[in-house]
Amino acid sequence: MQQINPQECILHIPHSSTNIPDLRYYINEIALRHEINLLTDWSTEKIFHVPDVAEVTAQFSRVFCDVERLSDDQEPMYTKGMGFYYTLTDSGDPLRKENVDYKHWIFENYYNPHHQRLTETVEMKLKKHKQVVIIDCHSFSSIPLRRELQQSPKRPDICLGTDDFHTPPWLIQYVKGHFQKYGYSVALNKPYSGTIVPLSLYRRDKQVLSIMIEINKKLYMNENTFQIFDSSVQKLNTIVKKLLANL
Repeated sequence: MQQINPQECILHIPHSSTNIPDLRYYINEIALRHEINLLTDWSTEKIFHVPDVAEVTAQFSRVFCDVERLSDDQEPMYTKGMGFYYTLTDSGDPLRKENVDYKHWIFENYYNPHHQRLTETVEMKLKKHKQVVIIDCHSFSSIPLRRELQQSPKRPDICLGTDDFHTPPWLIQYVKGHFQKYGYSVALNKPYSGTIVPLSLYRRDKQVLSIMIEINKKLYMNENTFQIFDSSVQKLNTIVKKLLANL
C-alpha cells in the first residue's frame, strides 16, 4: 500500500480561528458569540499540527468569511444563510445584514487571498515533488446542527471526505485503516462529503491529491461547555503525526 510522504503534504486548516476582524453589519453580538462557539473547529490547529509539514490556516473565523464555501451561485448552503458570508444563525435567526459592497470587500480581501495562498503552496510543492497531498482538516459536532444536509443522529468518530478525481483508493484505505487501527469508527462522506482542491487545478491535475479528515468533537471536548480536553487533543495529534510518519 502506498503511503503519504510528509514533504508532499499540505495541511489545510480553515475553521480553527475565532477572530472576527470587522464587526460591521452583525446584528446581535450574543448571537455572533454563540455561532462562533457552535461552528469553530476547536483545537484543529493543534490536532493537525505536524512540525515541518506545510500548513495553510485561515486567520479569521468562518463566521466572518468561510473559505470552504463556493461563490453564492454555486454554494448549496447559501440559501440557508451560510455561504462564504454568513447572514443567518443555525436556528435561522438574523446574524448579519446583507451589504453587497461590504460582502465584495470581504471576498477580495479575505476569501481570495486565502485561496491564492493555498494555490501557491500547492504549485510550489508540485515543482519539487511528483505529487501533492492536501489534507483538509476539520472537526464536527456529535449531534447534527439544524441546517446540516445530513441529519442522521448516528455519527462516526472520523469522517473522511473524498473526491472521485483527486482522492485515489489507496489514500482512502491508508487514512481509514490508520484511524481504525486506533479503534475509531470511520465513515466515508458521512456526515460531510468532498475535500478542497484549488479551483485552477480542480479536475485538471491528477497529481493533486486531497482528502478531508473530520474529527468528532466528542473525542476531545465538552460540546456543551466548550471545555477542551488537552490530553485528548495531544492523543489525536500524536495519531495524526503517525499518519504522516507512516507508522
